[in-house]
Amino acid sequence: MADSKRQVKRVTRAERRAAEEAAQKARAEQAAKERKQQTIIVVAIVVALVAVIGVVIYRNVTKTSASAEEAYSKMQSAATKPAKADDKGGFLMSKDGYGKKVDKAPTVAIYMEPLCPGCASVNRNLDPTLVKMMNAGQLNLELHFLNFQDNKSSDNYSNRAFNGAIYIAEHDDDPNHLVDYLANIYADGFQPGELTEYVSVKDSQLQEQAIKAGVSEDVAKAAFSGKNEYWDWLNASNDYTVSRPELFNSSGSFSSPTLTINNNYWSLNNITLANTTMVDGFLKAIGLTSDQVGVEGDMPSIGADGKPIDITA
Repeated sequence: MADSKRQVKRVTRAERRAAEEAAQKARAEQAAKERKQQTIIVVAIVVALVAVIGVVIYRNVTKTSASAEEAYSKMQSAATKPAKADDKGGFLMSKDGYGKKVDKAPTVAIYMEPLCPGCASVNRNLDPTLVKMMNAGQLNLELHFLNFQDNKSSDNYSNRAFNGAIYIAEHDDDPNHLVDYLANIYADGFQPGELTEYVSVKDSQLQEQAIKAGVSEDVAKAAFSGKNEYWDWLNASNDYTVSRPELFNSSGSFSSPTLTINNNYWSLNNITLANTTMVDGFLKAIGLTSDQVGVEGDMPSIGADGKPIDITA
């Protein structure tokens, strides 16, 4: 009988230890879950605040409050209008060149500003995938150039950098040269800071980035010659873009970078909410797997007209 009681006690102590260990593990897992949720919330708040700050700064520095209709009219009547720009200021490109859409492929539009850190982040993280897909005929790419942060430089950097981009698009028939130039000026180590962090960038430095991207020396030199023939159109295109309600974020304002997929606004906040990477989130949104990227004939499931798939569901 005594041995039986000792055995019961040993079992009871063993069960107690097991229960305590299970409880500790459960508490640790719950704490980790709560920390993860808090991190996601904090990141989402920071992203939202950055977007709001960008819009507020734009509203404070802009010199025009023209309606979308007025801005559109000014853009269309600019003295020097880029021939390859569409009526909404976008430069469409595909594997077939400028202005030619690939059938059954979605169209991804990017609205960017050269001093915008978020635009640089999208360019560095997502653009290599977009360009690879474009060259494989899996999507059409549409670029929109903005200059509303030009006053954050001391030498009209935004105007000069994107006037040059427009000139390249107009005088170089290979879209890859333009996207490579953009990658060069958004590169870590080249993209200048803003306001007090801004360090002057010479036209010769921008010219060098264009040549490194494959643009001929003649075209690159002319693109950054100081003539800046597309400034008026760029200003008008910028004012038109930021006044288009379909491009407004959840706060009811425009912020950069802005992406659309088949003309549907695609919020970058979805990436944070889905706790995924920019590339994986984008691929899920268009219905393509990572191993299909760059494979001719493997097309995104949303096609040319479908809406982005909800990655937060």
